[in-house]
Amino acid sequence: MGEARNQKPHFKCSVTTSSPPQENAGTSSTVRQERIYFLIEAAVPVARMDTKDSVDRDAVLARVESEKRLALTKAWEESEKTKAENKACKRHFAVGLWENSKKASAEANLKKIEEKLESKKVECVEKMQNKVAEIHRSSEEKRAIIEAQKREEFLKIEEKAANFLSRGYSPRKFLPCFRS
Repeated sequence: MGEARNQKPHFKCSVTTSSPPQENAGTSSTVRQERIYFLIEAAVPVARMDTKDSVDRDAVLARVESEKRLALTKAWEESEKTKAENKACKRHFAVGLWENSKKASAEANLKKIEEKLESKKVECVEKMQNKVAEIHRSSEEKRAIIEAQKREEFLKIEEKAANFLSRGYSPRKFLPCFRS
C-alpha cells in the first residue's frame, strides 16, 4: 500500500501516423498532411485501494489528464510549426526558382538586344564607310572636273592671248583705266 503511493506512474507513449482521406477543395492538387496522435497510457499500479488511495488516484488521474492535454497541445503546436516552416521553405524555394527564371529570361533578352545592337552597329558602320567612300569618290570626280575646266579655261585664255598678240590688241576687261 505505501509502496504503491511511493511509485511514480509509468507512461507509455506511442506515436502513430495516419494520413486523412484526400479531399478536393476546388483545386486539382491535394495536400497530404500527416497527423500525429500521441497516445498516453498511464499504467496505474494494481493494488488494493481505499478512500485515501482513491483521492490519490483521482489526483493522479487529473494530473495524467492535464499532462496528456499538455502533451497533445505541445505535439499539435510542434506539428503546426513544422507545417508552417515547411510551407515557408517551399515558398522560399518557389521564389528562388522564380527569381532565377526571371534573371535568366532577362539575361537572354539582354543578350538578344546586345546582338541586335551589335549587328545594327556593324550595318551602320558599313553604311557610314560606304558614304565616306562615296563622298571621297564624288569629291575626286569634282576635283577632276574642276581641273579639266581649269585646263580648258587656260587653253581659252592662251588662245585669246595669242589672238590679241597676233592682232595687236590689248584686252578690254583688264585694267580699263590704262587703255590707250
